[in-house]
Amino acid sequence: MELQAPERQANETRPYGRRIVLSVIGIGAIGVALGGPLQGAIDAVLAPVRRVDPTGLADLVPGEGGWRYYSVTATQPNLSTAEYSLRVDGLVDRATTLTWDDIADLPQTRWTRDFQCVTGWRVDDVAWQGVQLRDLLDAVGVQSSARAITFHSHDGAYTESLTLDQVERDEVMVATHLDGEIVSRDHGGPVRLLVVPMYGYKSLKWLSRIELVDTVEPGYWEVRGYDVDAYVGSSNGRSDEPIT
Repeated sequence: MELQAPERQANETRPYGRRIVLSVIGIGAIGVALGGPLQGAIDAVLAPVRRVDPTGLADLVPGEGGWRYYSVTATQPNLSTAEYSLRVDGLVDRATTLTWDDIADLPQTRWTRDFQCVTGWRVDDVAWQGVQLRDLLDAVGVQSSARAITFHSHDGAYTESLTLDQVERDEVMVATHLDGEIVSRDHGGPVRLLVVPMYGYKSLKWLSRIELVDTVEPGYWEVRGYDVDAYVGSSNGRSDEPIT
């Protein structure tokens, strides 16, 4: 039975005032200075602010393990592996909807790579596991008219894009595990996109749909001024050393 695409949710982001954001950054600096239990308590207080802050400034506050938790919507998907589904359609020969178990049954790939955000933070040596995207596409059959892919999120707002050439050339994964655990909700789980050589905003969270299309459609951040081809060290005016 063919499943319907997820219903799109309204974008519920709302701005935070300059005073609130500066207070958040100040509190975070105190936690860094004192460390220990106080930092843990501060992280608990700041978590809701990080989750809905559309400015990204709350991401200046240190997070666990170097990660910064960020979303473009006020509420985030909370899907179990039993509830999860991934639609693959558009210009393909065999449109299909995959469950978590379906993805787990496909040939698995494992990479240990750095994760680099365009805002400057990096997490080194992250262990990822999942299905290389080009292997998944081979299973559904890509039509000759397809040139690009649009990725959709279960949050109903976020989209991203890649060309087929990038998928064939680069390390792109439908990721199910991070550091040996199922990808958590905060990290965009239970299934997210991972685009190793590009900045983190290309690695879409809560992956819901892979749509094969005939032209690149700029994603959520691209229409707001970020580069479509977001290679680390050679885009967005940054000079980071590329991930290898």
